[in-house]
Amino acid sequence: MAIICVDAGTTVIKAVAYDAAGAESAVARRETVVSRPEPGHAEQDMGAVWDAVVATVREVATGHVDFVAVTAQGDGCWPVGADLEPTGPAILWNDARAAATVDAWTRDGLAAAAFRVNGSSAASGLPHAILTWLHTNDPERLDRSAAVLTCGGWIFAKLTGELVADESDASAPFMDLRARAYSAELLALFGLEWAERLLPPVRSCPVAQLTADAAAALGLAAGTPVVMAPYDIAATALGAGAVTAGQACGILGTTLCTEVLLDSPALDGEPTGITIALPGGYLRAFPTFAGTEVVQWTCRLLGLREPAELGELAGRSAPGAGGLTFLPYLSPAGERAPFTDPLARGAMLGMSFEHGREHVARAALEGLTMVIKDCLAATGAAPTELRVCGGGSASTAWLGMIADVTGLPVRRSADTEVGARGAYLVGLAATGAAPSVAAAAADHVRLRDAVEPDPGRQAFYARLFADFLTLRAATGGSWPLLGEMRDRSRGRS
Repeated sequence: MAIICVDAGTTVIKAVAYDAAGAESAVARRETVVSRPEPGHAEQDMGAVWDAVVATVREVATGHVDFVAVTAQGDGCWPVGADLEPTGPAILWNDARAAATVDAWTRDGLAAAAFRVNGSSAASGLPHAILTWLHTNDPERLDRSAAVLTCGGWIFAKLTGELVADESDASAPFMDLRARAYSAELLALFGLEWAERLLPPVRSCPVAQLTADAAAALGLAAGTPVVMAPYDIAATALGAGAVTAGQACGILGTTLCTEVLLDSPALDGEPTGITIALPGGYLRAFPTFAGTEVVQWTCRLLGLREPAELGELAGRSAPGAGGLTFLPYLSPAGERAPFTDPLARGAMLGMSFEHGREHVARAALEGLTMVIKDCLAATGAAPTELRVCGGGSASTAWLGMIADVTGLPVRRSADTEVGARGAYLVGLAATGAAPSVAAAAADHVRLRDAVEPDPGRQAFYARLFADFLTLRAATGGSWPLLGEMRDRSRGRS
């Protein structure tokens, strides 16, 4: 048995080949470009994403392939015409052009009302917000569009010719989670009844066949089964082995996504985060707008060449960074987890001449780690460990900080590409090669040794976390004024 799994992230496309024993035998990667043509916009060339998929699959493909499984970045808006060709660039999950619309929905109570049906808070990068913006600002593009897909749906369409949405992609913002179907009530709530024609049919982990054209492009056999796995944050949780209720996973990537598996949807709590339908259960997830981009930004600020140097520099400061506190809300879209505020912005608080580069480095990592703890608390779960993955999991220094702040053992997957592993597990179950995803995980998920929390630092960080929340609440009062100041600086009244 040979299997290829594609993980199409926001900035990197990966293809992983697995041998007959389920081990990674080859990995190919291609970087992709996120363009920002205007303030707050985040777009991608859909053709360039497909080209990267083709290049990576061709690089790892050798001989017969039993099936191809795909996972990809979620949310956003990837419109195509009746000929399956893009009608323009993809608008991504971290796009902020519809922030004012989401702010109005939040203030008017529409977002909270929708949460009681679909378990997800409103965000500017979700399809309902982007479609609303397009309806006002680019209606001609909507007229030319026959369907609105996600990244995974786009790749699946290119591979198979079928327009479909996996249940995970469809979960937010239009799905009634209990019925696992699009909700006319939600479409009407946001005045989007007109958009129903653009929504592809919903299926759970759909399977179709590779078309002749796609097979020729990829160097594979026509008719090869193609599985559309849940989108990346869900596939990553599964790939890390979080497959039963109560297990938790943290993705240290472009988003910091802290998530826990549930047996049933949680629709009655605080309207924040998202809830994703999975085969046999649900994923309660808190994907932030700012993750390892904050690490990269801090490295540029401090003149560091790579993130590993940031961890080393942070280690020269004692916990607490000399009283320096960093609020890591650097995304132009504000924040969406574990609270929603399109006006949220970052801040470095408590700075004085006594602080050096090492304090700034530590404060940046501590701020991100406080967000992880905040999201973990918002899940309402009490996990016994936190499984982590993503680029940030390469930093032993950061993992130690996460263990100390959360008070949980932190464990990494032995796989280099955990999202692809999740797609692999789903593919085995969807094609009948395994009885279930959980059974496939028991056979194929391997973890490294745990990073244990230090009891002394754990107690120190418990107090620091409370201080972090207090400072955020106090600083949040300035976010509307800062938004007005940004508008004035851009010549807006």
